[in-house]
Amino acid sequence: MPQTIQGRKIRIAVAGCGRISRKHFESIALQADNLELVAVCDTNPEVLEKHATALCVPGYHNFEEMLRENDHDLVSLCTPSGLHAQQTILAARYGKHVMTEKPMATHWQEGVDMVRACDDADVRLFVIKQNRLNPPLQFLKRAVTEKRFGRIYMVTINVFWTRPQEYYDSAPWRGTWEMDGGAFMNQASHYVDLLDWLIGPVADVQAMTGTLARDIEVEDTGVLNVRWRNGALGSMAVTMLTYPKNMEGSITILGEKGTVRIGGVALNKVDLWSFSESAEYDKFAKNSGYEPSSVYGNSHTLYIKNVIDTLRGNAQPETDGREGLKSLELLIAAYLSARDHKSISLPLHY
Repeated sequence: MPQTIQGRKIRIAVAGCGRISRKHFESIALQADNLELVAVCDTNPEVLEKHATALCVPGYHNFEEMLRENDHDLVSLCTPSGLHAQQTILAARYGKHVMTEKPMATHWQEGVDMVRACDDADVRLFVIKQNRLNPPLQFLKRAVTEKRFGRIYMVTINVFWTRPQEYYDSAPWRGTWEMDGGAFMNQASHYVDLLDWLIGPVADVQAMTGTLARDIEVEDTGVLNVRWRNGALGSMAVTMLTYPKNMEGSITILGEKGTVRIGGVALNKVDLWSFSESAEYDKFAKNSGYEPSSVYGNSHTLYIKNVIDTLRGNAQPETDGREGLKSLELLIAAYLSARDHKSISLPLHY
């Protein structure tokens, strides 16, 4: 069991100062009583200088140099997905706890190796799944756990967003198999996570993907059919081609005794909440929607608060490495299905 950190602020370093890092810097500032940002790292000299100066911390061009020379407890990985595995394993060797953005890796075995490396080094591995902490989803999780739906019959998830060619052209790693992954693995990764977290273990997946409009290696559009072990059926439709802007990020659950749809642009609005038997929290659930600042939602700060509480010894992690493997397994199964034109049964065996 990793030692807890008591009596001082937890020292955190951030690797990668791109798009998603803003959420991390904002959350660190909001948790200033418990967190101290002590270093940043980026391979782009101009970006690194800008952030190091603005944040008044040392900047490192080389990730291992930061691990070796900087005294921090926790490193936050906001780097391209294809780097997460090697950076996690290296950080673990230096005795650092790791908090990584999604997806935790782009290959199944890399995800397994990340978990093993952190276990061997007796450090924590946190895989960020901040959408789980969205208020509407917290109420939905409670309703599922309390079996208010009775038997769940069908689940549908839609992610109708847009990413123009300029987005993919903004960095050479975007839209590549090795470093990024496609619409399922990158943009819709948090929605894939809901398949297991909300409904339970998946039995079979069947996927089709296409690169319909963007000049990239990976898919910009895909559909996924799912059969859960409990017998429920479901589907997921994802595209980055919605005109003219992000339209919807939603989940609908149809059950024997209840129907719920959570929509908005990023699972932030309760469109329908109906059960055969009422509960005292229903009115709060119906009014739990909020306006997100972006499709990332507003829950990074809540997630990082759980990381702090876990490192203090006061909580268990919301999503550790093993929990992260569940959605990675689903993603890999979907890509195998699309490639081989067949259904893939879980768990995966390699």
